[in-house]
Amino acid sequence: MVKSAERALALLDFIAEQGQVRFQEVVDFGIPKSSAHGLLHTMVESGWLDYSEQTRYYKLGLHAWQIGHSYDGHRGLVDAASEAMDILVSRLGETVQLARLEGIENVYIAIRESPHPMRMASSVGMRLHAHATGIGKALLSTLSDSEVDTRLSAVALPRLTENTVTEVDEILRIVDRVRHLGFAVDDEEFIAGCRCVAVPLVSEDETGVAAALSVTMPFQRTDASWPHAFYPPLQEARSMIRKAMGLAPT
Repeated sequence: MVKSAERALALLDFIAEQGQVRFQEVVDFGIPKSSAHGLLHTMVESGWLDYSEQTRYYKLGLHAWQIGHSYDGHRGLVDAASEAMDILVSRLGETVQLARLEGIENVYIAIRESPHPMRMASSVGMRLHAHATGIGKALLSTLSDSEVDTRLSAVALPRLTENTVTEVDEILRIVDRVRHLGFAVDDEEFIAGCRCVAVPLVSEDETGVAAALSVTMPFQRTDASWPHAFYPPLQEARSMIRKAMGLAPT
């Protein structure tokens, strides 16, 4: 790793997460004052960051936006899933999300929102802990047990609700069950009052990107048929998407 490049990339991630930061926040983030001035100046001059003399805040710059919009690594997947996601929302009336796996996080790459006023607030680009979400566990199921173990054991897994499972051995058992059942669930494990059913779509071996599809809804809109009633329409959507990508439907 090149230390200066590592710092610049980490700083971009930090500012993207915070929205805007002042100089002292950059120092508190872990970049020494002696390096922070030069690094920030370079990133502003190159367009990666914007700086306001009035507010003294740093924000992501135009160049970051341009680079982000030029990325199309999952564009084919998003296009292939578009019609199936529209059908799912129309059929189920709940939020449908498409995500890919990055490390131990699921990153949303397409969303169709529920028509109901009460729904999960999510956005494209949002990153969530895979161990605590249905779509994340569906994504982990596309990996080998050894790879899941390696990724999860390398970090401290946060307990987000009283239902969150953080023990790696137990998560491995859950992921193995996902492989056998064909779907994963989030039963108030990421957010209290929120449930999710998800299916894996493609693995990294197939397309270079591990991806999964989910339906998310408030606990109040579920009944005794949850989660099994959501699996058939998700499976149909999965087959439709894989067919659109030129892959075997199941």
